[in-house]
Amino acid sequence: MATLELRGVEKFFGTTQVIHDMNLSVADGELVVFVGPSGCGKSTLLRMIAGLETLSSGEIHIDGRRVDYQPPSRRGIAMVFQSYALYPHKDVRGNLGFSLKHDKVEKSEIDRRVNIAADILGLQDLMSRKPRELSGGQRQRVAIGRAIVREPKVFLFDEPLSNLDAALRVHMRVEILKLHQRLQNTMVYVTHDQVEAMTLADRIVVFRAGRVEQTGTPLELYRTPANRFVAGFIGSPAMNFLNITCKHGTVLLAERSVCQSTHPDGEATLGVRPEHLQVDESGPFSGEVSVFEHLGGEAFVHLTLSDGQELVARLDGEHRFKPGDTCTLGIAAEKCHVFNQAGLRVDR
Repeated sequence: MATLELRGVEKFFGTTQVIHDMNLSVADGELVVFVGPSGCGKSTLLRMIAGLETLSSGEIHIDGRRVDYQPPSRRGIAMVFQSYALYPHKDVRGNLGFSLKHDKVEKSEIDRRVNIAADILGLQDLMSRKPRELSGGQRQRVAIGRAIVREPKVFLFDEPLSNLDAALRVHMRVEILKLHQRLQNTMVYVTHDQVEAMTLADRIVVFRAGRVEQTGTPLELYRTPANRFVAGFIGSPAMNFLNITCKHGTVLLAERSVCQSTHPDGEATLGVRPEHLQVDESGPFSGEVSVFEHLGGEAFVHLTLSDGQELVARLDGEHRFKPGDTCTLGIAAEKCHVFNQAGLRVDR
């Protein structure tokens, strides 16, 4: 196990800067998830940690040792790719042990590490199969096993589940979480899926355009997002954003009071999570139902408010609405978020 530290890391592709003055520390045994939209620089930063991309400036330290001038094989890392990157002509045992054989590790030690990885990942019955004979989930387990046998200080995962179907992604998320709990290694995991980030991470780093927008535990980012971008990115379904007016400390939506705020008088944005809304005839959000989605235990109601703004609420599955119905919703004042014109969250 090891710590990971980035100090003033930057990356240019030609004249285009894709990573801006990145400073970040990952604690020993911590699972940190880089999350953000496609093209925000998270995979580029991971490849820089791995040694697959050079730094334009800055330093990378693993376990207190500077490694950015070292080749990937000497950094004490192992990387799991989105594409599995398995050798098609080798069976599972051959894929698991290939890097060790290449490094001239003794055969007895190779067998020991391969058998441990196979036991951890439940691959014992698949050792003689070729990649083409494996399912997507089995291939990904082999790819993870190939990282385990290297006994790295830091595991790096680059969107490892994006090629799997929805049900298998859920299963593999659980398997990766169990793996981390068992090995207690330092892990850095890249994804654009905020559900993966929320369920896996000890700490989440939210990226936008090569910069860190906010760092914190999943609950910290969910409850106290620093700005509108983080608020809209964390949570599923996404947070609703409504144009509001603040007047004498009161948040007004279509002249109805919603909550109190320290925002100065003028226009602002109200953030409301769908799961924090409930049916309430005295509530401030009233509109016409445009779509109603019933999913069994829960339902989503889509409203068009009187001023034309759209709102989505997650309700208990016992509720029933149809398009054209009128629905009125309320929310506890402490669940509201107010953002100023710059998109920053305002403490209420």
